[in-house]
Amino acid sequence: MGCNYTDECGGCRYRQLGQEEYRTKKCRDVQAVLDGLKDKDYRFAEPVFVGDNQRRRATLAFSCRKGKLVLGFNRSRSAEIVDLASCYLLTPKINAALPELRRLLAELCAVKIPQMKKNKQVGVTCLQGGDLQITEADNGLDIVLQFDGELNLDYRMIIFEFAQNSNDVARISHRRSENGQPETIVEKSKPYINIAGYEVFIPAGTFLQASKASEQALIEIVLRYAGESGGKIADLFCGVGTFSYPLSKNIKNKIVAADSSRSLLEGFRQSVNKNMIPNIEIVEKNLFKYPLDEKELNGFDLVVFDPPRAGAEAQAKKIAAMGTSAPQKVIAVSCNPHSFVKDANILIGAGFKLEEITLVDQFAYSNHSELVALFTKKD
Repeated sequence: MGCNYTDECGGCRYRQLGQEEYRTKKCRDVQAVLDGLKDKDYRFAEPVFVGDNQRRRATLAFSCRKGKLVLGFNRSRSAEIVDLASCYLLTPKINAALPELRRLLAELCAVKIPQMKKNKQVGVTCLQGGDLQITEADNGLDIVLQFDGELNLDYRMIIFEFAQNSNDVARISHRRSENGQPETIVEKSKPYINIAGYEVFIPAGTFLQASKASEQALIEIVLRYAGESGGKIADLFCGVGTFSYPLSKNIKNKIVAADSSRSLLEGFRQSVNKNMIPNIEIVEKNLFKYPLDEKELNGFDLVVFDPPRAGAEAQAKKIAAMGTSAPQKVIAVSCNPHSFVKDANILIGAGFKLEEITLVDQFAYSNHSELVALFTKKD
């Protein structure tokens, strides 16, 4: 599908290619990186491709100069913002909300903020830019406004009125920086998504798989790779519990889910308690600095890990060091083929057999790829 912003926006690098040409290129590029694997005797499964109008979360930049608001994605390799009316990647609900969100931002940028010096007003300033993060939850839009400034009464009144007049907004929050903790300004209902039939609460600004379709594809692949494996299962870098919930459906399984984000895990705990799931244990742990060791993983039948782009090198080394007590299966989910190769080679070097890799193209027309791989312990 053609896009008027293809030559400007940095989001869809390969949209100009035909569908078959693009898919062939995506597979070829991934397989070129996988040439670095020590074990090349694996199956490259049928890839899963996710198309347009599926992206349920996005972060757009905005700026306002001389009363003119610009909202969109950054130009390729630039800090300049490409002003977008809509985006083919985003869900219809997010695209439909963009005009109203523009009006919200314009109102916020029009608020005059007194500049004080020695308790005297010396002028006024206005909000000039920031980021707008939008997530489509199952019960409405979850919005995080990000800009470096306190929310005064005028800002709060504008946000409150906007939320009350919008049927599609579930929650609006604010944070001063990307790593800051969002403050909830308005919460009409607690946003949730459905995973494996459970209503799963999501914290403001949290990471989710890019689309429902890709999330479901990843779950199905993980469950297929898990097969009849059961018993003790570790879900490492668990996030909101994308894999813990479906794996917990087998009541014979006991899942230990670990991640480092306290706010994320608090939402996870609330959802587990609300859904009365007895076989998920949640552990707060920085797996980059303190990966689960041989003692902690002893007796586990399956390990699933889904790290950020940096990969799970420290955790892979701990699994590799377990020798004969290592789990029978390891399922690696990766959003970075380069760090995946590094992690995979650690496991292969320790005697694991790489059975199969599946590409899930959830970032359509980009050079980003998601992989799921199955490793089994050799007898």
